[in-house]
Amino acid sequence: MKIIREAMAGTLESSDVMVRIAPAEGPEHDLLIASSVEKQFGEAIRQTLLQVLVHYQVEPVQVMVDDKGALDCVLRARLETALVRASDNGQLPWGAPNENAE
Repeated sequence: MKIIREAMAGTLESSDVMVRIAPAEGPEHDLLIASSVEKQFGEAIRQTLLQVLVHYQVEPVQVMVDDKGALDCVLRARLETALVRASDNGQLPWGAPNENAE
């Protein structure tokens, strides 16, 4: 999936997350995470972001996350929404969760 424009999804309300996405200037994903629970869940947030990006075969992007204690499912949904808004696809290639995994 190619990201062609900047996009965002989510809010800064408690238990939500604001996700901003833009094309990366480098050869790999650039994840910037600000979270009220970063000490406890920072690595889990990073892993969730990378899993979604790999699942949808996203070319290198910059992802900026401002987390206010969102659950994993909310983080995934916000990132997926931002991906749709930032690409020309208009929708995600839905399928089984591990359909594209090796």
